[in-house]
Amino acid sequence: MERPGAECYRIIVPVAYNFRAGHEANVPVTGMMSPMQLRQHVRYVKASDGARLAWAVSGSGAPLVKAANWLTHLEYEWESPVWRHWIEFFSRHSQLIRYDERGCGMSDWQGGNLSLAQWTSDLEAVIEAAQPEFPLTLLGISQGAAACIQYAVLHPERVARMILYGGYAHGALKRGNPHAAAMYHAMIELARVAWSENNPTFRQVFTSRFLPGGTPEQLEWFNDLCIKSTVGEVAARLFEARAALDIAELLPLVRVPTLVVHARDDQVVQLSEGHLLASGIAGAEFVELDSRNHILLEHEPAWRRFCDAVLSFINADATTDADLFAALSGREREVLALIADGLSNARIAECLQIGEKTVRNHTSNLFDKLGVRSRAQAIVFAREHGFRHRG
Repeated sequence: MERPGAECYRIIVPVAYNFRAGHEANVPVTGMMSPMQLRQHVRYVKASDGARLAWAVSGSGAPLVKAANWLTHLEYEWESPVWRHWIEFFSRHSQLIRYDERGCGMSDWQGGNLSLAQWTSDLEAVIEAAQPEFPLTLLGISQGAAACIQYAVLHPERVARMILYGGYAHGALKRGNPHAAAMYHAMIELARVAWSENNPTFRQVFTSRFLPGGTPEQLEWFNDLCIKSTVGEVAARLFEARAALDIAELLPLVRVPTLVVHARDDQVVQLSEGHLLASGIAGAEFVELDSRNHILLEHEPAWRRFCDAVLSFINADATTDADLFAALSGREREVLALIADGLSNARIAECLQIGEKTVRNHTSNLFDKLGVRSRAQAIVFAREHGFRHRG
């Protein structure tokens, strides 16, 4: 469908890519941003069942949406010794969109329906409210991986790529380990009766598993997060819902580039679950980190390797894309610009004062050079890979 009033003549040029000398290829130079320069804007959106979801945006650039994971608080984690470096990293390299899941943080604590279908619907609601430019990058940490995977299966045209860290296809009660299942059931009941106790001993059952390499300050902060983020009954329900997850059948349906990263000695989600995700998703890249922490901490070498892997994955096609674009002739670039503007072949022929058959030939040639098969894919390519119009 043509866009009314579209200009006939435009030049499409690639965004420039710069790289750090002495670092891995395809890692772009980005200005470092101090915590004081970072700002977030918190807003609310109503979920499909009426629950209020708090979401926030920080940074600028290509959109990256982080699906909700266990225990977050948009304001409290902003200065957190556990999550701050995650927020700063992704905000420096993208427009980071994140939210508190239902039952937690600044979202409604009643919880409501806790299921994969509802979590995916909540992710859809936040994305719709944020109105990012598609396609976007999805980040799924721990149980957030499940919602990302289902969203990518439902909306592949909206997803450029997916990053999964510490994720799993099988919940704790679906992994065929009776001893672990019994322990998990005990933790669910403890959450119901002892979550808000003044004595933090119970909550350390959780923090010690998530952050076995944490400092006293980090462990204390995570203990406080437990009671600031939710109440015992909701925590128990979230535990139960997580434990019953089984998304193995969705993995072969994923058709977007995926990076799976997992800590070797993760105390919360075993490495085998990371292997399952990477082997079940066609073409997925797998990176194993030397860490015991379910949440990577800033001081450990595994965090630096995680950052390098993410940047390399996000920018892996930068040089290749520039080469592809350089292979186009001047006329092919003009045709691509007008295709991206929504013009038909007849309208392009009129604008460029050439025959419609010639337009079809140019279109076929540029499709071959870019490795796309349709006009829709050509438009996505132009937007996804850093090309822009100049009037």
